[in-house]
Amino acid sequence: VTQWLSNIFGDQPIPRYEVNTRTTEILYQLAECSEARCRDVVLLTEDLEQKAAEYGTEGSYLQELLLEGVGLSTSSLSKTASSYLNALEGSAMALNTKDTSLASYVAAMNDLTADILATEKKNQEMDHELTILRKKLTSALVLRKSLQEDLSKTEENQAVEKARAENRLQNMDFFKAKSEDLKFRIKAAENQLSASRMEPSLSHQALLDLSEKLAKLKQETIPMKKKLESFLDLTPNPSLAQVKIEEAKRELAAIDAELTMKVDMMEIAMPDQHARHMI
Repeated sequence: VTQWLSNIFGDQPIPRYEVNTRTTEILYQLAECSEARCRDVVLLTEDLEQKAAEYGTEGSYLQELLLEGVGLSTSSLSKTASSYLNALEGSAMALNTKDTSLASYVAAMNDLTADILATEKKNQEMDHELTILRKKLTSALVLRKSLQEDLSKTEENQAVEKARAENRLQNMDFFKAKSEDLKFRIKAAENQLSASRMEPSLSHQALLDLSEKLAKLKQETIPMKKKLESFLDLTPNPSLAQVKIEEAKRELAAIDAELTMKVDMMEIAMPDQHARHMI
């Protein structure tokens, strides 16, 4: 590790670091990786230098071949020929051909055409997918707008229902207070009636029952009055008729007396009932 650090920093001093097992192991791994990488770089450099020498040798051979066979050299070419030659070389480099023969150019052009067709097909598929995505996006935007409108309506309805609920709560509080007040007033009225020693017979329900009985008694006296009138029209046997008349008069007088007593009781009870209503 120390030797590796000395090679890396050279004449510069090595930075101080904590020497322990962990740091030593880490630096040792870094040293191994660095040395392996350096060896790879050296091998790659040697390979490139060898290829450059081979290409240089082949180029010299081709130049000598052109010069001996055809009498051409790069210095003897015209400017136009040099530009054509450079264009031919650039095309071969761009197409990555093996050489500058026509077969190599045709093969390279076929490969390039196939790549272009494949790219166009892929572009069409991507356009189709893009169209589908646009439709889905439009549908999603429409759905989003609809959901936003529904949400706004729901919020408005919720606000209205909340106001109604608050109003109902206020009314309920009012009715509860009113009910408590009425209960208190009823209790006070019951205490007042109890203090005045009111008889149950003078209650509202008792008076209603008494009124019904009175109406029933009036209905019952109607046939008796008709019967009495029939006796009054009889002329024979005056003594028997007089007896019947006296019996009917006594019965009628008893009924009238009972009726008068009940009417008087109702008249007495009615002012107390009115007073209770006023309370």
